[in-house]
Amino acid sequence: MLTTQFLVLHRKLQQSPKSPPFLRFESSVVRDQNKKMGIGNQEAINQLQSLMENVDEQQKNTFQNMHQGYPTETLVRFLKARDWNVAKAHKMLIDCLHWRLENEIDKVLEKPIPVDLYRAMRDSQLVGMSGYSKEGLPVIAVGVGPSTYDKASDKYYIQSHIQMNEYRDRVILPTATKKHGRYIGTCVKVLDMTGLKFSALNQLRLLTSISTIDDLNYPEKTDTYYIVNAPYIFSACWKVVKPLLQERTRKKIQVLQGCGKEELLKVMDYASLPHFCRKEDSKSSRHHATVNTENCFSFNHVFHQQLYNYIKKQQANIIESISPLRQGSFYVDIPEPDPDDAKIAKTIEAELHKLENQNGFTNSLSNGLAVNGH
Repeated sequence: MLTTQFLVLHRKLQQSPKSPPFLRFESSVVRDQNKKMGIGNQEAINQLQSLMENVDEQQKNTFQNMHQGYPTETLVRFLKARDWNVAKAHKMLIDCLHWRLENEIDKVLEKPIPVDLYRAMRDSQLVGMSGYSKEGLPVIAVGVGPSTYDKASDKYYIQSHIQMNEYRDRVILPTATKKHGRYIGTCVKVLDMTGLKFSALNQLRLLTSISTIDDLNYPEKTDTYYIVNAPYIFSACWKVVKPLLQERTRKKIQVLQGCGKEELLKVMDYASLPHFCRKEDSKSSRHHATVNTENCFSFNHVFHQQLYNYIKKQQANIIESISPLRQGSFYVDIPEPDPDDAKIAKTIEAELHKLENQNGFTNSLSNGLAVNGH
């Protein structure tokens, strides 16, 4: 699910003249990218392009919604996620297209969650966008520790997560690409572990479902994960989980000291820092910020206002031609997790149980040992 760097180029991209129009992309973006690729990787791209010529019209349409004019870069994401194994990448991509069609993912941004429920969810599913990195990548903030997921049923949290994914891929990233004049297809994430508790066991099933959706259908969309405000419980889990991760994943995860402000300011301006990273004595990333509009988790923040208004507008656009959609009428099938990811989830669960049963541990260890590592 996380990116790896390209190898050294030995030759330029050669687009097959038989490739359908939706797979032809000849901009300078791709040519520049090809300079970083190896011959073996380019051959894998060519093979996957050839296999994708056989998709039907529905699959082609949903693929266009995915790639937003950058099909080659999208193929590369799936190849990276499967270590450049063409057959596995092809299966992963076809499974993704089937999932999108079966669950009408292309229409998810036309289905607003009722506003009162959405507002409550923003206080319990702490996710938002705080700005952009110095390289133009969106900065996504996630309150892993303080999120409670107790204001709505799981299906609404999953719907909201998918809507944010689709809004990122269809609106935020294309806008950033146009603004900077170069392809921007990933984001950086800052994960706040403040207050992580053993009660996280109760949320593990939902979090595993969300992670599985991301891993299998939105691979390689995050450039770097920054872990901040990490309590002892995270340190203990990280110690046993880290060896299970693939090398490309480990390289993308950075565990920062304290709130991480000093390190994060190297990659983003102060204005883009998530609110929970702005003070060394930050105690919580909950919605109790001095000014809610500066808290990217808040319903009042510009990100969530724009996202929700966008969804409402998309719904209004289709009401004229078809009968109104029922708000919140959305259910999605959860794909079976990758065996390696399932193993990691079980390892985390086992470690949490182990820590919970150890003498001397309280229900919350958020004030425990400081973490400083990579």
